[in-house]
Amino acid sequence: MNNKDYYKVLGVDKNASQDEIKSAFRKMAKKYHPDLNKDNPDAQDKFKEIGEAYSVLSDENKRRMYDQYGSAAVDGSSASAGQGYGGFGGFQGFDPSDFGFDDIFSSFFGGGFSGFGGNGRTRARRGSDTLMKIKLKFDEAIYGAEKKINLDVIEDCDECDGKGGFNEKTCSTCNGRGQVQTRTNSILGPIVTSSTCPDCHGTGKTFKKTCTDCNGTGKIKTNKDITINIPKGINTGDRLRVSGKGNPGENGGGNGDLYLEFIVGEHEYFERDNDDIYLEVPLTLTEAILGCKKEVPTLYGNVKLTIQPGTNSGDKQRIKGKGVDNQNRRRKGDMYVIYKVYTPKKLTREQKDLISKLNKTDLNTREIEDFNDFVEANN
Repeated sequence: MNNKDYYKVLGVDKNASQDEIKSAFRKMAKKYHPDLNKDNPDAQDKFKEIGEAYSVLSDENKRRMYDQYGSAAVDGSSASAGQGYGGFGGFQGFDPSDFGFDDIFSSFFGGGFSGFGGNGRTRARRGSDTLMKIKLKFDEAIYGAEKKINLDVIEDCDECDGKGGFNEKTCSTCNGRGQVQTRTNSILGPIVTSSTCPDCHGTGKTFKKTCTDCNGTGKIKTNKDITINIPKGINTGDRLRVSGKGNPGENGGGNGDLYLEFIVGEHEYFERDNDDIYLEVPLTLTEAILGCKKEVPTLYGNVKLTIQPGTNSGDKQRIKGKGVDNQNRRRKGDMYVIYKVYTPKKLTREQKDLISKLNKTDLNTREIEDFNDFVEANN
């Protein structure tokens, strides 16, 4: 067929990016896969045509020649590509795992396609991260601390240096490829499938002697105490990363990380709001009326405050820089003193006499006078 329109086959524009071409190919290949369209006699031809189009448009050199001279310029290379993978024309450079096809191919053929990407060995995979919640006392979170935590840690075996055995050699089953291949006949022709080598588990290497300490896994589980430096200013919900203390990796991959999430306890008097501290300070009736100087605690020692005459319950005073010294955010919060005036419930006779004499004097504030005027006007 001359002057094949590969862009039309994949349903993309001539200026489509490689990502758009890959995405279109993936959708079309799934749609017309012969094993998913057994009642459609045209599916196999369409499937090959899609593969041929992709083999050209996914290759920058071929695509450039095709755009300049048409399909005749690439017919030879695309045809030869069609012979290379058991009848699946045009799958040059195609890795099923990149497009999510592994599940489809495995369900029909019992494994992946050979010849796609890399040397077939199982790649090293980093272990997953883990999360552990740690309770801290209020003071530990404010001032920082060294804290010991007990962990079950998966580490490289000391005996075999994490290899799993001694006297390493090339796996004789897969000849170091990490995978074994089987050939299957299908309606599309012979299919070569590959699977992880059962002897070397995809590494391409075996050992003359297996390590007995780790039973060939290269990893051992140990229980140990580790010391963690808690920075100043940690708050509930904050996390700290401990490198390499997560779950073990696979095929030589490193461990994941451990994340510590903190839960900070409460204080009897101080109340924390992010990096600010609130403290309720009680005042006697006379302290509130006359004013006074009063010593109050902060996170960093006591300070002496001047209480203004006529202070009411709920009045607030700010003390700059006396909040939490947050090491992670590199800032200091403030402290807020909230005054609470306490009215005595029991008085001695002498105190009652003094209050009675005080009551006969004019101590009305403007607020009280305004309220009394409202009461009279409401009659």
